[in-house]
Amino acid sequence: MPKVLLDTNIIIYRETDRILNPNTPDLFNWLDKLHYDKYIHPISEQEIAQYGAVEKREVILSKLGSYNKLTALASLAEQVSNLLKSDKDINSQNDTKILNELYCGRVDTFITEDRGLYKKAQYLGIADKVFSIESFSEKMLSEHPSLIDYNVLAVRKKKIGDINIRDKFFDSLRESYEGFDAWLNKKSQEDAYVCYLGDSLKAFLYLKQENEDENYSNIVPILPPKRRLKIGTFKVAMNGLKLGERFLKIAFDNAVNMNVDEIYVTIFDSDENDLPKQALVRQLQDFGFYRWGTKNNVEGVYVRNMTKAFDKRNPKHTFPLFNKYSDAYICPIYPQYHTSLLPDSILNNESPYDFQENEPFRNAITKVYISRSIFKDLQQGDNIIFYRTGGLYQGVITTIGVVNRILYPRTLDEFKDCCKRRTIFTDSELERHWNYNIRHRPFIVEFLYTYSFPIPKVNLKALCDADVLSIENMPRGFYRISQDKFDKILEMTRTDTRYLVES
Repeated sequence: MPKVLLDTNIIIYRETDRILNPNTPDLFNWLDKLHYDKYIHPISEQEIAQYGAVEKREVILSKLGSYNKLTALASLAEQVSNLLKSDKDINSQNDTKILNELYCGRVDTFITEDRGLYKKAQYLGIADKVFSIESFSEKMLSEHPSLIDYNVLAVRKKKIGDINIRDKFFDSLRESYEGFDAWLNKKSQEDAYVCYLGDSLKAFLYLKQENEDENYSNIVPILPPKRRLKIGTFKVAMNGLKLGERFLKIAFDNAVNMNVDEIYVTIFDSDENDLPKQALVRQLQDFGFYRWGTKNNVEGVYVRNMTKAFDKRNPKHTFPLFNKYSDAYICPIYPQYHTSLLPDSILNNESPYDFQENEPFRNAITKVYISRSIFKDLQQGDNIIFYRTGGLYQGVITTIGVVNRILYPRTLDEFKDCCKRRTIFTDSELERHWNYNIRHRPFIVEFLYTYSFPIPKVNLKALCDADVLSIENMPRGFYRISQDKFDKILEMTRTDTRYLVES
């Protein structure tokens, strides 16, 4: 059986009476399903013996018997000893000693929520064996899809009154917001976006449109009058499924459709040890939110500009908009990969009252395309028009992606690391891609899944009739098209100009 070493913080997350990380139960479900042997280091037991209030400490210590304990410890490896010399305090030294067991192969995997430990693992060359709670769940989802009932996992729009408001999912929100149950009842006839895994609620998003006359007197500095979309309530309990990005995409699409100037959200962000909240803040900042100020002197207020603009240097900051005058490329993709990588935008193509996404890996905004194209000169901010192959009538253009980064991995491990959180391929499939031609290794285009053309899609025959493509010279790899041809594609596909920046 594979051996997993659990850091002290993981044990505390699981055994304390208060849920410090909502993804922890899912982590242990994975470990049990896949028959991992769970180990703790003697140092963790020593650290727990000094943890918190006596009563809490004793409760956690009493539960350590359910874990295996590393008793025969490995001698310090030379590289680990060198790292230990640079540690400036006892906590850092303990972290390095714990990593030594992974470095020496005594355990197979190490799970921690300490970013400093991950940096040390990078120095030791074992970062591919170190995971956070979320990244380990992502790895398991990628490698063991048969253990998830994808047909049950779905994002849906529901009336709040039809949701079980006594669900434990809402407990952390009750703790943070006085009168939360009363608020849910008051909003019973309004819509929320929810996601269930089986019968368990895993994500909840409530959006509120606000006009220029909204009262912002409890926000400092006060927000000036504008049309805004407020992310009123946003919680994801299993973001290994990329539900956070999926729900952000819903918020962005609603903002575009409502023609608002800004999106904003308030978060209790002062506790640096509240890792789920801090992860949410980092995710928001990654997509262009910035800290404006505070609400009621306790909540951070984060704002995202939604006026028409395009940031070529960081397209995430202006997602889901794309630039009409960026270079444009047509890229073919085989049918067997197309739907998994590029699902049709549910918000555009299905009823707003009952839509769902049935594959977790479809939820991500940021995706990767593995390529062996001879042409490699794509730039950040360029447009990719994805063409689903299939002949004159079945082959169609479906999607616009915006290039975020071009990556040239040097080793198989780097290649896997670049791909594994954004692709449907398993490790063994990625290895086959890497070794397909050892003299011509693949490169990776990381792109933003920006816009799906509305149904009906434009097929190859129509593109050839319009002189956009030629049946005698079909694109292989990335095929650059002229501005006139890109304009023609936008016209033929009936592209929603609200997503289009002309500058």
